[in-house]
Amino acid sequence: MSIEREDVLLDGVVVLRVQRFTDERGFFSEMIRTDILESYGIPTAFVQHNHSRSVQNVVRGLHGQLNPPMGKLIYVVRGSIKLVEVDIRQGSPTFGEHISIDVSDNNGRLVWVPAGFANGFRATSDVVDVVYACTALWNPQTEFCVNSCDADLGIDWGTADIIRSARDAAAPTLAELTSASVLLR
Repeated sequence: MSIEREDVLLDGVVVLRVQRFTDERGFFSEMIRTDILESYGIPTAFVQHNHSRSVQNVVRGLHGQLNPPMGKLIYVVRGSIKLVEVDIRQGSPTFGEHISIDVSDNNGRLVWVPAGFANGFRATSDVVDVVYACTALWNPQTEFCVNSCDADLGIDWGTADIIRSARDAAAPTLAELTSASVLLR
């Protein structure tokens, strides 16, 4: 199989490994094979594809969207990231817990993040290009942000010298979002 399941984390995040076919010219990989993704229970109706480029130590996120809920299939085409997913599903036994996954152009990881997670990453290489296929169109009215330095989350970004947008730096904590009933129950 050209895409193999490596792990399932927090009862929803699926880490896949993409097989590379290499020769003296370089490599070839199948990144999205609907038959294989469907066999792992991953939706394949992607309606928006995004590409972001970041320099080292940029932290993007933690972002999510409520309506419509958005799942993301994430991979790195150049460089490396520390991908962080926070469970924001109210009533989930792992609510507020996070996982971190090293994803790079070298390790062949492809990560499925279903709706119900706040998503973020830190660029761990000089430059990184991250591509993600989304199951819903971006809706700025229902997008939210959790502060990536929320002490209660205890995320170790691997450096104190992170670079964030003004919006991400001013984002509320998960407890503030929960008490304001911003998140779905």
